[in-house]
Amino acid sequence: MSFFKPHAPKAAQKQVDPQHQPWVEKYRPKTIDDVSAQEHTVAVLQKTLTSSNLPHMLFYGPPGTGKTSTILALSRQLFGPDNFRSRVLELNASDERGISIVREKIKNFARQTPRAQAVASDGKTYPCPPYKIIILDEADSMTQDAQAALRRIMELYARITRFCLVCNYVTRIIEPLASRCSKFRFKPLDPTSTSMRLEQIASAENVPVTPETVQALISTSHGDLRRAITYLQSASRLAMSTTPPSTITPRDVQEIAGVVPDAVVVGFASALGIEQVGGDGMDIDMDDSGKTKAKGFDGVRQKVKEIIREGYSASQIISQLHDHVVLHPTMTARQKSRCALAFAEADKALCDGADEELWILEVGLRVHKAMASES
Repeated sequence: MSFFKPHAPKAAQKQVDPQHQPWVEKYRPKTIDDVSAQEHTVAVLQKTLTSSNLPHMLFYGPPGTGKTSTILALSRQLFGPDNFRSRVLELNASDERGISIVREKIKNFARQTPRAQAVASDGKTYPCPPYKIIILDEADSMTQDAQAALRRIMELYARITRFCLVCNYVTRIIEPLASRCSKFRFKPLDPTSTSMRLEQIASAENVPVTPETVQALISTSHGDLRRAITYLQSASRLAMSTTPPSTITPRDVQEIAGVVPDAVVVGFASALGIEQVGGDGMDIDMDDSGKTKAKGFDGVRQKVKEIIREGYSASQIISQLHDHVVLHPTMTARQKSRCALAFAEADKALCDGADEELWILEVGLRVHKAMASES
């Protein structure tokens, strides 16, 4: 009878086809040596692999800088694949982490004596120190009571349990908890490290990318490597959907990221009388002195209507126009300050629910007036 036939092992059924895996997970660092651009933290943690002396740790920094990946990679290098499940407990924001869970689940796991080391199935030798690790991801979202309840648990079971708190905002961790941990700051990834990692992934996936595309990924991700890899995967899917496959352009990346394309921002700035720096092939009206010719009220209003019809976010346009103005090399400080005041008032009004088209027009006219006035 089929009822008595041996079933296939469940472990084999859980394997995920790499083709269907998100690149963020597929290329997550396997060892702490693979972690990008966090040299100080990696150097300190390397020493823990050679000794069993690991303190409680607090990892903090912006999203996508490798905090969770680092502690998971360290745990796997310490315990190996077979001991990982019995020695490591990971809880994140999707898990209930109120004071009751701290008192029950976390305390019960922390008080357990570590099990005997299992023989590694991959034939490698792991340090497997005599303690467990509890990883509390996004710890800054835990309640004050839950954090307070952790203090005594961290002290009572320090001999057999180590805690690693991972958060974005270290100021949201109560001081008694933070003082019990060694702090490690994860900084936003520099463009060089991000570029190297993106090119490495693109090469492994056979996705052709130009330096301009990589630069667009870096500028839209703002030091968040996870976001940059996600944008790269989305852009590659978009490019592969056409026949024949098209190349990924910076404009594609900006559209996926929800960013207003540079050409639109530069065109709007030019309509306001801001001088264009470095031509990008756009037709800009110039006056006799070679400066950008402002289009006046009707021209600005027409340009605002075009932008609104394209469906771009007002706050995104104002944010990018702000960056364009602040970094402009020929505008005077007085002109920039007048523009910045207009941007600030518009941002406040939009947060309060004001009409987007009216405030883009208001900003446009005030920037136009600042450019027209003599400094």
